[in-house]
Amino acid sequence: MPTAPLAPLSVVVLAAGAGARMRSSRPKPLHRMCGLPMVRYVLDAVEELPTSRVVVVVGPDGERISKELRDAKPVTDVVEQASRRGTGDAVLAGLGPLVDHDLTVEGGEGDVLIVPADVPLLRGEVLAALHAVHAASGAAATVLAGVDMARPDMGRVVRSDKDGTVARVVPSRDLVGREHTIEECATGIWCVRRSLLAPALRRLEPDPETGEITLAGIAEVLAATGNRVEAHVDGRAREVVGVNDRRDLAAAERALRERINSSWLGRGVTMVDPFQTYVDATVSLAPDVTLFPGVILQGTTVVGEGTEIGPGCHLIDTRVGPGCRLEHVTAELATVGDDARVGPYAVLAPGAEVAAATVTGAFYTAGADGP
Repeated sequence: MPTAPLAPLSVVVLAAGAGARMRSSRPKPLHRMCGLPMVRYVLDAVEELPTSRVVVVVGPDGERISKELRDAKPVTDVVEQASRRGTGDAVLAGLGPLVDHDLTVEGGEGDVLIVPADVPLLRGEVLAALHAVHAASGAAATVLAGVDMARPDMGRVVRSDKDGTVARVVPSRDLVGREHTIEECATGIWCVRRSLLAPALRRLEPDPETGEITLAGIAEVLAATGNRVEAHVDGRAREVVGVNDRRDLAAAERALRERINSSWLGRGVTMVDPFQTYVDATVSLAPDVTLFPGVILQGTTVVGEGTEIGPGCHLIDTRVGPGCRLEHVTAELATVGDDARVGPYAVLAPGAEVAAATVTGAFYTAGADGP
């Protein structure tokens, strides 16, 4: 028997936070990881879903983020949160472009998926599972949750004694008594029935300590009005812990790099020591490439089939043909022809071209005008 189609899905990506703990003038979503801004990985996960609209909410100083996302897939709208009044207020701002957007199909009702921009390890399959569980349950809202992942910034899922549904999500600092033993932690990722989301958000009260309106409060608002709220516990939820400071950034980038290296190993690339090999997400490698320890490949670097990139090579936006061998080469915006031998200790400046089958020898340097 065929299953009913999922309700149309819109996405609101929250990129309006100040990111004060990063101690940086750069907006947190734009901190780079393996060659791309953090927010790009979130959008890649969202792009795997059949969405009807993707809205990114930026802060009052979000010009840099807006510029980065210009023409970015799958973004349809970038809106500004006039003042930073919390995640609940940011979602309300993000609903603006959806007001006149048709979210009905065959009499069904649309859902809104809410995703923070600071979860670069998020996978599209996790979002798809959340949406499917939410749709099948008929709940008003479903929060992605996990166990054994407690952090001070993560709320706990408090369930109803009556039916086990979610009664509220409590911030760690507000836990009392037996609530301290709760293992289920709520992420910042929610799937909510479109028609109920805005009314619930408007009923939220500012936090008495911070003055912010937090999205997690919708659980209690919806439950109090007789609407069912569920928590989808997913073992992969540990991957969507947010990046709040430089320590988090380093840990997330390390995990992301392991994913990238594992992917290339599965596609026929040899890494003598994957833990000492650094390949950006934007790099392209052909089968039978061999990377030795200490290699750093960045930007739009392309390496041809059968090439060996030896120890200590650092290539940025550089094209290397097939059958080459490089050792201790530093290159940027350079081109290395097929079957060339470059290094050791060679420097290729922007515009440098090494002809096919060339053997440069040691301490070779070249620029746009040649050696």
